Amino acid sequence: MGIIEKMRLDGKKGFVTGGARGIGKSTATAFAEAGADVAIVDLDYEEAKKTAKELAEQTGRRVIAIKTDCTKKDEVDAMVEQVVAELGGLDFCHNNAGICINAPAEEMAFEQWSKVININLNGIFLTDIAAGKYMLSHGGGSIINTASMSAHIVNVPQPQCAYNASKAGVIQLTKSLAIEWAKRGVRVNCISPGYIGTELTLNSPALIPLIEKWNQMAPLGRMGKPEELESICVYLAGDTSTFTTGSDFVIDGAFTCF
Repeated sequence: MGIIEKMRLDGKKGFVTGGARGIGKSTATAFAEAGADVAIVDLDYEEAKKTAKELAEQTGRRVIAIKTDCTKKDEVDAMVEQVVAELGGLDFCHNNAGICINAPAEEMAFEQWSKVININLNGIFLTDIAAGKYMLSHGGGSIINTASMSAHIVNVPQPQCAYNASKAGVIQLTKSLAIEWAKRGVRVNCISPGYIGTELTLNSPALIPLIEKWNQMAPLGRMGKPEELESICVYLAGDTSTFTTGSDFVIDGAFTCF
């Protein structure tokens, strides 16, 4: 069997949080194209249903939509139970849901800080634990978290201390769980994307001046594309990455190299 065949995900089951659009939709597409059945998990249920229908038609795989608030433990636990019941198991997940609020630290309301931490860090913890519990009792699996290059640098010119802190926490959470579960068959890794040009960000008037600044600073002179994150996630979800755990993969076009 060649390497391409080995990297396929035929027979595997997984879910993607924040999967209705952007990075999550892109990686969910890649998982399904590689042969996996996938649950699109999102708070925006209508968009999740549209994405699930689109991917099912494109790939011929079973793709379902589940509405979930990843900051609520009961909903996260129920989501994992539904994935297992409807797809027939859980082999991998990509915990990708997140938000960013740009505000100067001295002006940021505590409610804003708490919202970012709750979604970006607490939400990852809840989905990691819910998926991890199932995987630990069913022979193992692979968990992929979305951190950010913002865990490694302080972004400019936008002020985003809560986002940066939350994503740094995701990396340490990833490494901690990887160590705890290393001998029990569950691998935990994260990706740290740089600036990624999703449909939402590229069409936001408020972000256009920032995008121009980011592109001026970027070694490659551009933002990344969601599809440029797909191959690493397919690798991490599959069986060719069985010696890979506790790793943070920075995919930023060398932005953090200076």
